[in-house]
Amino acid sequence: MNNFIPHRKTNRLLRTPVLFLFAFSFFTLLSCGVYTFRDVSIDYSKIKTIKISYIENKARYVNAQLSPRVTDGLQQKIASYTKLTRTTNDDAHYQISGYINNYNVTTSAIAAKQAATNRLTVGAHIVFKNTVENKTQEFDVSRDFDFAANLTLQEAEGRLMDDIVKNLSDEIFNRIFSNW
Repeated sequence: MNNFIPHRKTNRLLRTPVLFLFAFSFFTLLSCGVYTFRDVSIDYSKIKTIKISYIENKARYVNAQLSPRVTDGLQQKIASYTKLTRTTNDDAHYQISGYINNYNVTTSAIAAKQAATNRLTVGAHIVFKNTVENKTQEFDVSRDFDFAANLTLQEAEGRLMDDIVKNLSDEIFNRIFSNW
């Protein structure tokens, strides 16, 4: 009868690669920090209030839900990630205004001589005023959203609206508060 009894030395040799693999994985994950866009750079000793004006829709095609939802999404994002107090006064330390300037559908992929994928491009022009430093910054944000060509625009809008609002709000927020 040949009973195999592992020796302590063999057992240690088996554990060494496992420990090495665990340590390597741990330090690799630790060094790969996840980048977040929450790095808000505001001097709260000087900046306390913000006025967020309604983001109007001046695009050729007007989606009635877009302006109020983008405005609300931006307000919620700012309320969640900053300590600024919202106000409707014109003497706010920060003032954000703007308008939707692009809402356009194009074909983005063709298969079997017909559209397979359509692309909805949504853009906004934003004006950011820092009244404390007397600075004004204007910029455009734009995002593309692909959808299946067999969907109508109204069906696609229904499915994409949450993503549109989140992406535009995030990009506006990052451009203003994270110097992104």
